[in-house]
Amino acid sequence: MTYLQIDRVTKFFPSHNGRGEVCIFRDISFSIEKGEFVTMVGHSGCGKSTLLNIIAGLEAPSAGSVCLDGQRIDGPGLDRMVVFQNFALMPWLNVFENIELAVRAANPRWNGKQAAGYVQRYIDMVGLKGEEKKKPAALSGGMRQRVGLARAFSVKPKVLLLDEPFAQIDALTRGVIQEELVRMWMAMRNTVFMVTHDIDEAILLSDRIALMSDAPNARLAEIVEVAIPRPRTRETIVEEPEYSRIRRYLIAFLAGGSKKMTPSRAMESPALQFGFEPRRADGNRRWVSRRLLRLFRSDFGRMDEAQQREP
Repeated sequence: MTYLQIDRVTKFFPSHNGRGEVCIFRDISFSIEKGEFVTMVGHSGCGKSTLLNIIAGLEAPSAGSVCLDGQRIDGPGLDRMVVFQNFALMPWLNVFENIELAVRAANPRWNGKQAAGYVQRYIDMVGLKGEEKKKPAALSGGMRQRVGLARAFSVKPKVLLLDEPFAQIDALTRGVIQEELVRMWMAMRNTVFMVTHDIDEAILLSDRIALMSDAPNARLAEIVEVAIPRPRTRETIVEEPEYSRIRRYLIAFLAGGSKKMTPSRAMESPALQFGFEPRRADGNRRWVSRRLLRLFRSDFGRMDEAQQREP
């Protein structure tokens, strides 16, 4: 049985002029297996964060359903923890207390000593030892997001939901926290669903990347598999041929192929020039002929050989 199933989810919002409703996305269907890291990429306004909120139980779908481990989601729960881009910490609580709040909610029978030891474990894990008594106002953006990650992981949720968690962090700090996220995820193997605009981040972190077409009436265009061995780092992943291929494909999709992508239009996508083999969201059929792919890949092979011969 599929672990997390998104089944034909559609979302309408009231029109800005007050006349009727606008469909943000329609009939979104895909599944995430236990322990998998899936990222969704698409232009602003296509409904990525809205879909994440529906999975979190913070919003209700207009149609369709979401099921986790066989149970339909109809509201928030500690089995799904969200890390928001705006940090979402309690400003009147310090680092320790922000994490302790979640730990005690998930483990109401624990005594103070048990909870304190558990909280400290996660504070140490995200590199905030010595900062326990500081309130969010005294922390940098990167440190605040570390608190958010520690709080989310400490509950040991079935699904970790990341809503552009590094968007407000500078590039250098972002890279460090991304590596910490990967390390924590590799150790615990939570199921993760993340939305982001950063394609390099998506490739670094993900097992699969879901691509959304543009709103209104956005659709799930396709799901791209990231067949790059783990562990991955920012320094080594750029040396992988598959990294360059996927990155070029995603850029081409976002640059022009994201407009109402359908199976019939997939053959016209400018991304095909990069020789990447897309797969339908249901995983059942290939859109691109294998003969065409062999031609593209042979061209890339000749290019690689030429580059290797260069002094």
